[in-house]
Amino acid sequence: MAQSESTQPGSTRTSPPSDNAAAGLPKSWVTRARAIMAGEAEPNPPRRAATVVLLRERPNGPQAYLLRRHTTMKFAAGMYAFPGGGVDPRDADHSVAWAGPEPAAWAKRFGTSASDARAIVCAAVRETFEESGVLLAGPDADTVVSDTTGDDWEADRAALVAREQTLTEFLERRDLVLRSDLLGAWARWITPEFEDRRYDTWFFVAALPRGQRTRDVSGEADRVTWARPVDALAQHKAQEMAMLPPTIDTLRHLAELPDAAAALAASTSREITPIMATGRFDGDRLVLEWPGIPDPFGLG
Repeated sequence: MAQSESTQPGSTRTSPPSDNAAAGLPKSWVTRARAIMAGEAEPNPPRRAATVVLLRERPNGPQAYLLRRHTTMKFAAGMYAFPGGGVDPRDADHSVAWAGPEPAAWAKRFGTSASDARAIVCAAVRETFEESGVLLAGPDADTVVSDTTGDDWEADRAALVAREQTLTEFLERRDLVLRSDLLGAWARWITPEFEDRRYDTWFFVAALPRGQRTRDVSGEADRVTWARPVDALAQHKAQEMAMLPPTIDTLRHLAELPDAAAALAASTSREITPIMATGRFDGDRLVLEWPGIPDPFGLG
């Protein structure tokens, strides 16, 4: 998505009929793709979601925060990904305390309504706190929370996860405002039509706020790590860290940048247009194409 190289030819990923897993494609995709192309099945509608690439500074370059999803998960099992999740309808609450670019500005960037843009940004902030303990909010438009550890913060995080309180209620009770200016819109990826569980996901970048630290709190992950983008990509290529194309492509671009500030600056000029793989059959082989994305599985 959000690719300045949109004029590049589409890349392909081919699924051999006898070794779909070796091609890096879910086994169910070939059967479902054939049914959809034959008009025997309809693609499931994608659910809106948001994910945030947290970056922290280190002497040898910025590191990104990654979580490995449980191998029992129904979607992206065993894959390393960034904190994030689905948009809750309550994320669109217009009364949420807000600082930074207004929803209307985000809507123009996203190509959505202001209400949808508000929900996406709120989901990004909420999911980041739920899955890492990092909160992109502060007492006012110029400050940010410096410490989110302790039993009281953990109780609030758990209440959000359990949907026992909304982001609006959480921020209001703590007299905090959401800091939308701490986010940089990066990309938008839509899960291919052949996947049963589909997501329309907006990707953001953000610097780890001073004083805050991540916590291994996500119930959906069995491992967390900080890694330089170039190192994570090397581990993926060595088949030591499984990742999906959106994660790989995001890390590729971040690997070219010197620090989190540069990533946030680069985000302002990125074109946020949807990226979704399309498929065709070459005999018994399923061929996927990602327009403008070279070698989306990062194994070339």
